[in-house]
Amino acid sequence: MPLHTDRQYEEDLQQLRARVLEMGGLVERQITDAMVSLIERNSPLAQEVIERDHTVNYLDVAIDETSTKLLALHQPAARDLRFIMTSVRISTDLERVGDIARNVCERALELNAEPPLKPYVDLPRMAEWARSMLRDSLDAFIREDTELALQVCQRDDFIDKLTSEIFREMLSYMTQDPQNVSRAVRILFLAKYLERIADHATNISEMVIYMVKGKSIRHLSPPPASV
Repeated sequence: MPLHTDRQYEEDLQQLRARVLEMGGLVERQITDAMVSLIERNSPLAQEVIERDHTVNYLDVAIDETSTKLLALHQPAARDLRFIMTSVRISTDLERVGDIARNVCERALELNAEPPLKPYVDLPRMAEWARSMLRDSLDAFIREDTELALQVCQRDDFIDKLTSEIFREMLSYMTQDPQNVSRAVRILFLAKYLERIADHATNISEMVIYMVKGKSIRHLSPPPASV
């Protein structure tokens, strides 16, 4: 009689899928709370997000351990193997997004201690766009939806354009008054952080396409019209 039954194998796969979803949900919350801490100048909330980052790291380790267990005990092949390897890589991207949320909060704490340079308009738009990309990339993973994954890849250009607009605007503020430099530089950091979240969402979507189709679209610019 085998030590590890098909039922146990399926349960382990489901546990892996559930942990990726849990981690994705937590990371989305981290992004949301980080932006609220910035926009509402809520420093205690920023500190909460920073302290919650250890939970994101814990889930990253748990996903790695579950994946190692599946590989060692069940020796999966083909589609299941791609699913497991994709889960590991997604958790890595999610852990980095969690780090970015922490970085946003660190900049928020600094900015909250000074008078606001300007109303935040483009940063919240960027954050919502990046968060929706991340959410859709995870939905694509769970549903194995390559069309949705491809749409996420195609939406990355909008974030890049907003980043360029913010860069030009902050450059103008720095030119007008040297006292603006410190705050403007921090806002530029925030724009780059949000741009990187979109990049991680794109990475996840590219991995979903590989998982389902066995086809890599990495480094293709622009993304293909279909897969």
